[in-house]
Amino acid sequence: MSADTPRRIALLRHAKADWSQESDHERPLAERGRKDAPAAGLKLAETGITFDLALCSTAARTRETWKLAVQELPHRPKTVYEDRLYEASLGELIALLNETPDDVSNLLLIGHNPGMHALADALAGEAEGDTLPRMNRSGFPTSALAVLTFTGSWKSVEHGVGTLQEFWTPQEH
Repeated sequence: MSADTPRRIALLRHAKADWSQESDHERPLAERGRKDAPAAGLKLAETGITFDLALCSTAARTRETWKLAVQELPHRPKTVYEDRLYEASLGELIALLNETPDDVSNLLLIGHNPGMHALADALAGEAEGDTLPRMNRSGFPTSALAVLTFTGSWKSVEHGVGTLQEFWTPQEH
């Protein structure tokens, strides 16, 4: 794939988690989260994107979100459970994107805030319609989904390279 290859990144924040007695990493989804995760999966399916790779945090709530969301997709992408997505900073998330193999055109990250919001905001040099103000107003709630496009290699991902094409939350619909 050449340097001008169009690529898409979808960022999905985990669904609403329960405040249980478990450690933060092992917190399960709350009832609302179990309803919102499939809705996020439907929205992912509606984008028409065939994902080549899904990177999912190892936290229980992200794994459970992905398990419910992926059932709504017509094509199940290769999934890698990535420890570094848990509590990842913006710099760590960009470094992870930079490591993505060049044969991946469409990537899905299932992770946590504040990282998902920070990454979407940092990459969005441009935005379609009102997507950026809506995203920043909402604060990237649980089950939120952002889809960004950019052109180039994964190694070239940095601040401002992308266009925020879509932003969706289950609360809006």
